[in-house]
Amino acid sequence: MSVKAMMATILQNQLTLRGVHSLTPSDCDDIVELLIEQLRELELCLAAREFADKREP
Repeated sequence: MSVKAMMATILQNQLTLRGVHSLTPSDCDDIVELLIEQLRELELCLAAREFADKREP
């Protein structure tokens, strides 16, 4: 099982525990994919900021 699939299953289980039953497994997959992409972008921005900070005199 991929990390994305595990995250989607966890998301679906947590939403169900909180009474959200309107999202399909496919919806959870899509949400997880967006979250992963946003985390990648954030990681790149933070790395760029750290690199820029080190280059400043």
